[in-house]
Amino acid sequence: MGALSRAALALAALLGLSSAALEVHVGTGTVFSVEGQQAVLPAWYTSHSQKQLYVTWLLTKDGAQPFQILTYMEGEVKVRETELKPRVGFLYPIVTHNISVFINASRERDSGQYTVMVDVADDDNSARKNVGVINLTVLVPPAAPACQLHGDPAVGANVTLSCTSRKGKPSPTYEWQRAPPNLRFFFPPAQDHARGTLKLTNLSLEMSGVYLCVAKNRAGSANCSIALEVHSTSTKAVIAGAVLGSLAALATVVFFTQRLISYRRKKRDGQEEAANEIKEDAVAPKTPSWPRRAASDTISKTSTLSSIGGTRDRPYGAPPPSDTASVLTAATSYRGPPPRPAGRAPNFSPQASNGTAPRREPPAGPAALPPSSLARAGAVPVMVPAQSRAGSLV
Repeated sequence: MGALSRAALALAALLGLSSAALEVHVGTGTVFSVEGQQAVLPAWYTSHSQKQLYVTWLLTKDGAQPFQILTYMEGEVKVRETELKPRVGFLYPIVTHNISVFINASRERDSGQYTVMVDVADDDNSARKNVGVINLTVLVPPAAPACQLHGDPAVGANVTLSCTSRKGKPSPTYEWQRAPPNLRFFFPPAQDHARGTLKLTNLSLEMSGVYLCVAKNRAGSANCSIALEVHSTSTKAVIAGAVLGSLAALATVVFFTQRLISYRRKKRDGQEEAANEIKEDAVAPKTPSWPRRAASDTISKTSTLSSIGGTRDRPYGAPPPSDTASVLTAATSYRGPPPRPAGRAPNFSPQASNGTAPRREPPAGPAALPPSSLARAGAVPVMVPAQSRAGSLV
């Protein structure tokens, strides 16, 4: 009986030496990482076995089903998740019992619950200590916020300054302050740290300046600024009047410029049309009529002229008469005195045979032109009374 007891104790001791309890340890249950930086999930296991090892890392997001991202079996590492494939891996060799995992260039969507499971061929895992859990949260710093002014910054009025950032994890808080040299901090209720608003009431000219907003969270911070210029109502009216006056002056200049251009265009077109009409409809100028002279000169002139009928008796080629050589009459039956020889002076007799006053003889002229030639030259037919050879009217 004692021999059997001793044999059982020896067998139990042998079995206890050959088997060791498997246990997985994690450095922390929660890991925070900043977007773009490396995230490390620390884990290791204890076991006295040197048998084959099997390691699996799982990821669970937002309550969904877990899926494999990384495995180690028979000395080979495999990445199961396509999105993490170029960025995930074991931090140390597996033989060191360190099964920590790194994630390079972490992203916000990498956040979730990571679970590691270890199995060894001859280790006892009945206590279910071969599992470790780590929660990863990737933080996102605030994006550069946008500062805005709401309201008219006139003296005595109220305005609101707002500051918002389009992303950030966790949600950023906002803090307004007046920039140096007039540094000033604001507190609730004037400032809302969660919404990023700052209310300024009963503005004065001294409240003008630069206001700075800082958006921050655990991952970092960013800021923006806005210049507040408080103006009086009179200044506003002067500015509005100046703007309106400038616009009116500009409109006047444009109006008169258009009128001047239109006037010059019409004037040029009119000159071109007049030049075209002169070129197309031009006629020969009229020959001026004889100027009027005293009655005695007219009688003396017409008494010596011959009618147009006598010109037909001259031979061809005779010299043309002057404009006083002959005058057209209604009836072409009167003829003037015969032409004098060339170079002979006119004969003046002191007394006429009938006792009348002496008469001045006109100089001899060339032969009279035909009526058609005189008409083309612009001569005008004149009606004169019949005369005797002595120059008296019949």
